[in-house]
Amino acid sequence: MEGRDTIFALSSGAPPAAIAIIRLSGPQAESAAEALSGVLPPERRAGLRRLRNPDNAELLDEALVLRFAAERSVTGEPLVELHCHGGRAVVAAVLAALERLPGLRPAQPGEFTRRALDNGRMELNAVEGLSDLLHAETEAQRRAAMAMYGGAFTARIETFQTRTLAAAAQVEAALDFADEGDVEDGDALGAARAILAALLHDMDLELAAPPAERLRDGIRLVIAGPVNSGKSTLLNRLAGWEAAIVTDVEGTTRDRIEVPVAIGGTAWLLTDTAGFRDAGADVVERIGMDRAREAIEAADLLLWLGEPDAVPRDDAVLVLPRMDRPDVFPRRCDVAISAVTGEGMDALLALMAHRAAALLPAERAYLLSARQRMELGAARDALTSACNMHDPLIVAEEVREALAAFDRLTGRASTEHMLDSLFGGFCIGK
Repeated sequence: MEGRDTIFALSSGAPPAAIAIIRLSGPQAESAAEALSGVLPPERRAGLRRLRNPDNAELLDEALVLRFAAERSVTGEPLVELHCHGGRAVVAAVLAALERLPGLRPAQPGEFTRRALDNGRMELNAVEGLSDLLHAETEAQRRAAMAMYGGAFTARIETFQTRTLAAAAQVEAALDFADEGDVEDGDALGAARAILAALLHDMDLELAAPPAERLRDGIRLVIAGPVNSGKSTLLNRLAGWEAAIVTDVEGTTRDRIEVPVAIGGTAWLLTDTAGFRDAGADVVERIGMDRAREAIEAADLLLWLGEPDAVPRDDAVLVLPRMDRPDVFPRRCDVAISAVTGEGMDALLALMAHRAAALLPAERAYLLSARQRMELGAARDALTSACNMHDPLIVAEEVREALAAFDRLTGRASTEHMLDSLFGGFCIGK
């Protein structure tokens, strides 16, 4: 800890608020807090103190002060919290006083959590879970983030590591003792392959689960169909506000409109698209139709408002829109609606929820991020290669590659670039 800066930041919500928590972490956290409050209370016990400006003893606030020793703090280094009144002027005055103290500086985004990782108080998957928890907007997102933050995935990886090490022991036995006749080379490698084959099956199940991005960013629902078929009206009804311009003029929507919403506890990314028409489209409309086709291909769920015979994907939901209008005639569809009156919308929402259930993981399960899937896939590929090799030296090297990937998953071997990207998404005082 020697030579490391002491950092400070507002760790609660932006003022004004009832309480503002200002956190200090680092080797000078306690001395800096003493400079403002005088004698600190006993460790992990709140004490009421008057905070004064160290320059002129001016009273800044009356606050609760808590301190934590390095071995019992969330960052793994001395930490102090100042629970102040939450007015803007109070917070600004206390932060300004701290910034004038030698050896202190404002924290960077996520720096408290970064120090917790560096000091072994958290592991990387828990950090990713915490990041998702901070950004969670739906109950499903919160549950998945808590599962990751609570260590469910790391515990799974640790079982994978243990089983890989068991296979590695068999490979090392083949390498070290085969010449002495104590262990049959083929028997040892066969035992290793048996362990790895069962392990690969379980790893494939992990990789087959839906990705985190679908829950985090929302299920991509695309509304498509011919011009003037009610796409924008439906988007607005689902979004709950006038996100798209609606007129009787054909071709009003000329580009994709994306709206993130939460419906029934599930995150969705709603996309309105330019309408399709066979003739008479100008250059802008043609570009819009090209982008609509791209959106249709990338959609997790497509609501098609056109004729059934023209549906662009077999898995699309056929929607008969504008059923409140006398000029709309019945046709083959999965659901008939009126986005204006609301008729049929409950049936559409139920159908969307049913489709979402198949796209998202089971309740309370964690989800793997792109980084986690990549590293787990790298481990799987290395172990697959190990199963197909006959030279014990090559098998041992592939097993070591898999163990290195497991270490990268838990943060024991990680790159600064990846960590900088991850912690940059945190709030300042976290």
